[in-house]
Amino acid sequence: MEIIQIVGIGIIATVLSVILKQQKPEFSLQISIVTGLVIFIFVISKLNYVIEVLNSLAKRVDMDLLYFSTILKVIGVAYIAEFGAQIARDAGEGAIASKIELASKILIMVLAVPILTSLLDLIIKIIP
Repeated sequence: MEIIQIVGIGIIATVLSVILKQQKPEFSLQISIVTGLVIFIFVISKLNYVIEVLNSLAKRVDMDLLYFSTILKVIGVAYIAEFGAQIARDAGEGAIASKIELASKILIMVLAVPILTSLLDLIIKIIP
């Protein structure tokens, strides 16, 4: 099971980080960042499978690819922003983490504009 390997990597990195934090604090942050990247690379193949399944479902229900790609972009922005914000928090930079989260929320709103526009157009067509 992959989760056992992921948790194992996380526990080993945590122990190393705690040990090094007392003597070399700069290495502690680097271990945290590298561990996050290793885990992300480890699960990226699983994300590819999910995207393929969702893509086939979207084609089956004849969903416009604009909506599907927008949804995938929103999900990507959310995950990447969360990853960046957590790294900033691990480094003790809560203010920067908050700014990353704010920026991601604004970008998600910008990405959602075409979907909101077509939804409003649909509502206007339905209402006489």
